[in-house]
Amino acid sequence: MKRKDFVKTSSLIFAGGMLMPQLSCNSKPEENMRKNWAGNYAYKAGNHYEPASPEELQQLVKQLDKQKALGSRHCFNDIADSPKNQISTRRLNKMLQLDTGKNTLTIEGGARYGDFAEELDSKGFALHNLASLPHITVAGACATATHGSGITLGNLASHVLAFQIVTPQGEIVNVDRSNPDFSGLVVGLGAVGIVINMTLEVEKSFQVRQDVFQELPLALLQQHFDEIMSSGYSVSLFTNWLDQKISQVWIKRRTDKNLTDLGNDFFGAKAATKNLHPIIELSAENCTAQMGVPGPWYNRLPHFKMGFKPSGGKELQSEFFVPHGNAVEAILALEKKKELISPQLLISEIRTIAADNLWMSPCYHQDCVAIHFTWKQNPDEVGKLIPMIESELAPYKVKPHWGKLFTVSPSVLHERYERFRDFLALVKKYDPDGKFRNHFLDLNIYS
Repeated sequence: MKRKDFVKTSSLIFAGGMLMPQLSCNSKPEENMRKNWAGNYAYKAGNHYEPASPEELQQLVKQLDKQKALGSRHCFNDIADSPKNQISTRRLNKMLQLDTGKNTLTIEGGARYGDFAEELDSKGFALHNLASLPHITVAGACATATHGSGITLGNLASHVLAFQIVTPQGEIVNVDRSNPDFSGLVVGLGAVGIVINMTLEVEKSFQVRQDVFQELPLALLQQHFDEIMSSGYSVSLFTNWLDQKISQVWIKRRTDKNLTDLGNDFFGAKAATKNLHPIIELSAENCTAQMGVPGPWYNRLPHFKMGFKPSGGKELQSEFFVPHGNAVEAILALEKKKELISPQLLISEIRTIAADNLWMSPCYHQDCVAIHFTWKQNPDEVGKLIPMIESELAPYKVKPHWGKLFTVSPSVLHERYERFRDFLALVKKYDPDGKFRNHFLDLNIYS
């Protein structure tokens, strides 16, 4: 699907578990800041603030009533919206401290991965994993359990060692792994405070090569799923669900490991002869380099370069997690619905994520496979497909990505998150008066 064929910004949006009218926001000096990056959601908060220092952030949090933090605007629902005030953290984006003895990095709460990755590499260090987009904030990614891909790699929040939050009273609270609340607060959904800085695990810098193969037969994926998904440090499958094939297999491998030659035939898929975009009709200019050319971790682990708008532009996204052991069954169940899915689809991505111990992570105590959908921006049509997909995946106790579009009912979500009641108790402990409450939390957490 070419850009000119994309449908214009919708007049409807999804918000957590329901469909609701899109409301216009007050005019601001930077009107683009009043919508999410894809343009499908217009924020309702009447007031927008951009503190330039942690002290300013503390004062705003203390003085304002209902409020939410706003990061890089990469969520597709209203999780970052507020009935009154939004506090953007985009000016709080510095790399604060690299401790080379302890292998830790501390960054400000508004820092995006792409803001500091190159500098970190220049000092000889790397993050273990990255999402497909370097454009997102670390705090936002961790708060929603966003992830990269890797059969042994946990989501991005699993590499958090400590963080500081500003409480509703404007006070700073330090949270580290020795704190009994830590595992409940890392994936915090923006419900307990605004992150002012985060400390992450780092390791020695490494390089990655990226190889792409095309047209993997679905039958061979079914037979060799684990072998295929463990063939690299990070592996992604892209599919349009048609023709009984996986359109592309992206295999990212560290060059500091013993590498074997994957050849030109990978389980029936043929090696690509040029760089490709996951959406095959689009130019690969904004994608990270492929063709087995080694490059630094920060310029290979993501699918897209920092300097370009990622993915397809105007789009909708949803993503669903199922236990790793049910991956093939789930994929085959959705493949049977291809005639319904494909007309509204730009591309799907299938990835693996290792288990963690974070209460509100969909990978809590279980390895998962995430099935992602990048949709055309047709909200009515997509709105009919999402509950159908959720129904097909219901036997596997599917969990949605917190920052994307879903309709799974709150009662079902509460059942599927075994530490939900503990999390709700934490939210009430840290925000007893509901200063950080919004429609998303009222619907999915407080209800």
